[in-house]
Amino acid sequence: MTGRRQWLTELGEAVGLAVDAMRRNKLRSALTIGSIVIAVGTVIAVTSVINGLNTNVIGSVESLGSNIIICYRFPWASLGRPPSEWFTRKELQGEWTEKIAQLPNVEAAAATLRVFRPEFGAGTSYVTRGAYRAKNVILQGGPPSVRRVFDIGLERGRAPTLVDEEHRSPIVVLGYDTARILFPDTNEDPIGKEVLVEGRVFTVVGVNERRKQALGGGANPEDNLVSFPLSTLRKLHPEQKDYVFWIKATSADAVPQVVDAVRDLLRRERRLASDKPDDFAIFTPDAFIDLWRQISTGIFALVFLVASVTLLVGGIGVMNIMLVSVTERTREIGIRKAIGAKRRNILQQFLLEAMTLTGIGGIIGILGGSAVGMMVRMFAPSLPAAVSLFWVSAGMVTATCIGLLFGIYPAWKAAKLDPVEALRYE
Repeated sequence: MTGRRQWLTELGEAVGLAVDAMRRNKLRSALTIGSIVIAVGTVIAVTSVINGLNTNVIGSVESLGSNIIICYRFPWASLGRPPSEWFTRKELQGEWTEKIAQLPNVEAAAATLRVFRPEFGAGTSYVTRGAYRAKNVILQGGPPSVRRVFDIGLERGRAPTLVDEEHRSPIVVLGYDTARILFPDTNEDPIGKEVLVEGRVFTVVGVNERRKQALGGGANPEDNLVSFPLSTLRKLHPEQKDYVFWIKATSADAVPQVVDAVRDLLRRERRLASDKPDDFAIFTPDAFIDLWRQISTGIFALVFLVASVTLLVGGIGVMNIMLVSVTERTREIGIRKAIGAKRRNILQQFLLEAMTLTGIGGIIGILGGSAVGMMVRMFAPSLPAAVSLFWVSAGMVTATCIGLLFGIYPAWKAAKLDPVEALRYE
């Protein structure tokens, strides 16, 4: 118990000496721990934002459903430059979904067309009503079965029916934001009103509910959308033939069997030989989650690399200030050794001073990084930035270890000073 009390006393003295040294050399100490503050603060802030993005992105993708399967000419979720072979593939035929819907374990299947800019995820069309004009609107066409695949709620009105599909009815369902732009008066009911889509008249029969935004603040492009019966959109844009297939399995467990069955059917329809690879892509929402995790991991790896270099610079600065401190306090070290201090005591004192110096930098960095994360959450409520306890602990431990690592040599140099020579030092 006595030994523990003595160690705590020595620890308190060492911390006090370190704080006193920082107070006497404010500018030098601030510059020394600045790198530690920046490195730790950056890691805390970035991990907080990434945690928030993970929550929203994964939540939005999972909201599609674990039993959703997507078919297209080539994968959506991929990194790197796509091979040229992808762009020579023929489009999928919309009528194939009728056969897919008959496969075992398939609850619904729908082929959709879109008029938009996929690289930006935004539309290229405009919709007007009198003096009101909605820009960059996504045009989407799909059969009634598409609402069996997705649980897209309606704020008001109805969805297109088979009768609308068969008669190419000039009707539309407006996205949440599109409706607010064209009908800014909240007391006005859009149902039954006419709008102009690219100069043609359509009757509004429904308004979608607001969709969840994946990447934080700002409007969701999926809310600036106009939905048509598939036949109506084909009439409006006959050049659009690039279908996307959306398939809903009866359960998440049935997804692998459905994927295999759909692959076999599409290979037969494509008339692919057994030795030929697929010239289409089948994927699930998990592919988007995997892609996002690759991107977020890459971002964090880059930030971690920069932070590591910054910590290295900070560690060198700590070693420098401790060497200067040893030189300035040579006579003090000699006096302590003369009255009985051992090498262990001197070594411990200077190591604790270095660790205190970097530990204070770590605390400031953690507070600063956490403040940035909270500000992001405050100004972007839809981005739930969250400070990770793991990275707070890791930041504090790393900062302290930097002091230990780079304080070893100055502490060793102080401990091995000869007391006689130290006392004679001026």
